[in-house]
Amino acid sequence: MGAVTADDAPTTAQHGSGPPTGAAPLRYRCTGCGNLTRFDVVSMRRTKAFHHYSVGGELTVEDVEVLEDRAEEVRCRWCGHGDAIEVLEAQPAPAQTSQPAAG
Repeated sequence: MGAVTADDAPTTAQHGSGPPTGAAPLRYRCTGCGNLTRFDVVSMRRTKAFHHYSVGGELTVEDVEVLEDRAEEVRCRWCGHGDAIEVLEAQPAPAQTSQPAAG
């Protein structure tokens, strides 16, 4: 897979405070240096939120719903490549195994 661009980047909410319920977060890999852990990501986010102003004018933002979150640019923090980034396929979460109670 080539560079991540605005045209082929995912359009679901998968950045910021975490993925939407049921979605796995995106993982990136730099094919230039092999980096799997450090990336600068520029994204465009569209949200819907309830803005509640107190009588004194203080704003509280509640019920934030991410309508769209699109990665526009992903750049490797180690080597600086922006054209050698690939999106890795989602890995299933490891299954939780319950340990029998000692007794």
